Amino acid sequence: MGFKAVQISEKVWWVGAIDWSLKEFHGYTTHKGTTYNAFLIEGDEPVLIDTVKAPFKDEMYARICSVIGSPEKIRTIISNHAEPDHSGALPDVIREINPEKVYASVAGVRILNEQFGIGDRLTAVKTGDAVEIGKGMTLSFVETKMLHWPDSMFTYLSGEKILFSQDGFGMHLATEKLFADENPMDEMLREMKTYYANILLLYSNQAAKLLDVFPTLNLDIDIIAPDHGPLWRGELLNFPLEKYREWSSQKPERRAVVVYDTMWGATDKMARSIVDGIRSTGAAVEVFNMHNRSRSDVATAIMKAGALVIGSPTLNNMAFPSLMDVLCYLRGLRPKNLKGAAFGSFGWSGEAVAQITEQLQAMNCETLEPLKLKFASSKEDFEACFQYGVQIGESIKDL
Repeated sequence: MGFKAVQISEKVWWVGAIDWSLKEFHGYTTHKGTTYNAFLIEGDEPVLIDTVKAPFKDEMYARICSVIGSPEKIRTIISNHAEPDHSGALPDVIREINPEKVYASVAGVRILNEQFGIGDRLTAVKTGDAVEIGKGMTLSFVETKMLHWPDSMFTYLSGEKILFSQDGFGMHLATEKLFADENPMDEMLREMKTYYANILLLYSNQAAKLLDVFPTLNLDIDIIAPDHGPLWRGELLNFPLEKYREWSSQKPERRAVVVYDTMWGATDKMARSIVDGIRSTGAAVEVFNMHNRSRSDVATAIMKAGALVIGSPTLNNMAFPSLMDVLCYLRGLRPKNLKGAAFGSFGWSGEAVAQITEQLQAMNCETLEPLKLKFASSKEDFEACFQYGVQIGESIKDL
């Protein structure tokens, strides 16, 4: 296969894979594919940092061969993260090249064995441990538990001054440009924010703690190399750290996110009137009709919102399926500091609004009194919707 490695420093090469066609990642819509980053270090003997998703093993092998001729020359492998998009190829790689050492965190050893039954080929490391690999280079390890799996860890390469940060500071983006500064900055921000919202929002407390500890590690870093997306260097080196600090705080802004679906159009009309009421207060508002939008886009939108407003008709005595889908997804991400509001139209029984309110309360949202209208067809109905929007906008006026 005609794949070539890309040199990122004097002794380090990118040997990962580009997945141009990925459109979904466990519920998260990946609009522009992703990369599975793996790295080859030319020490006294070659070292491999992470592998790739199983179907991309041959692509990784081809890139490795373009540097050292054969993957069998690799004697040491580091597994920073046991999730299958980074470790899926690992069992075959171990069997085929027979490395002397495979290092992972304590939890990584357990999880890799639970998934793949690798056995005593694995060696556990913890924060502060280090491995000399020759040519003036040392690998040192930092456990980053629950960022975002129990096994997650960073590996720092002295000499080359590279931090291999597994899923931290990454994004799902397939691009031919390996470094962030080679890509449009608005795209870098959008895709990293989407990744944080859908993968790491749940672990914001852990992210904040890591950022507090980070300066005490005294790591001299020239490149941050995540396992997904472009690498950070130069003037952009601190950019992902600054953004993680901002996002992990979950400090809300004066902005509402309105999410709804509709059956015969009445809930749509309610939503548009409510949005107009919110706008009239000076608050920003973002609107998602779940008939044609992604749950992961909603997750990104609510990350710093002050209010989450959900509207649904009642179908078979239940909230509309698309709204329960997005609420289930958002509840798992545990966003903080949100006001919640529910609205909807109905013809027979109207249970949806109460069900949505219950879900918002389960997300620890401070909920407003909901708005439920039978058929939602009169001028008075839509004036009530406008005023409900005003109430929502006023509820976040101090943000």
